[in-house]
Formats: sequence, structure tokens, C-alpha cells
Amino acid sequence: MLNGLNHITIAVSDVSRSFDFYVNTLGFIPKARWTSGAYLCLGNLWLCLSADTVTTGEDYTHYAFSILSEDFDVYANYLKSSGVTEWKINKSEGKSIYFLDPDGHKLEVHDGDLDSRLRACINHPYEKMEFF
Repeated sequence: MLNGLNHITIAVSDVSRSFDFYVNTLGFIPKARWTSGAYLCLGNLWLCLSADTVTTGEDYTHYAFSILSEDFDVYANYLKSSGVTEWKINKSEGKSIYFLDPDGHKLEVHDGDLDSRLRACINHPYEKMEFF
């Protein structure tokens, strides 16, 4: 039986460039690196960067990282000053910044969690939303 998320692997066109972005811009902790990849950690998240041909979609798939509410504004300003490209404006509960990594993978920094999102949805549910 499944018991949680194990890891996320993303294709990257340049391991060195992505390693630098995830470690030096986003603050991931490097654990291992080799010619065609790297293992990084952020809290309990294990992220694998894997050299490959990158194709990014136009859908809403993205990866969101948590941040304390009191740290959000400073960090969002830091990301903007680092030159990230924003791909969406936040319209949901809490504060979020949506931005692209060097290969165009869609990322988000969000100051809420599932409980805060559900509380907001109880007050303003999505179309035909059902709660369990």
C-alpha cells in the first residue's frame, strides 16, 4: 500500500545550470551529483535532476514548495530580483509566486497548506466541489 511521495524526477537540459538554480537560488541541499544528474533534498523532499530532452506542457502541472507566511514577501522579492520568469498570477488562498526554472518547469512557492486551502474552499467552493 502506498504511504507517501517518494521523490520527484525532472528532466533538465543542463545539469550544472539546473543544479546551480535549485541549490543556489532555491536553497535545496545537494546530496549527490554525476555527469547526467543530481540528487537534492529540501526538508523531506527528494528531487532528482536527470539530463534529458526537455518538453514542457501548456497544462497546469507544477511543483509547489512551502514557505512560512512571514518569510514569503522577502523570498518572493528575492526570486523576482534573481530574474525568474513568472508564469501565473496567484488567484487562490494564501500567497503564491508561480515561476519557471531554467528549463521551463513550472514551480510555485506557497505559504498555505491543504488545511488552509480547504477552509478557503468551504467559503468559496469550486464548481461542483465535493468534500470528504
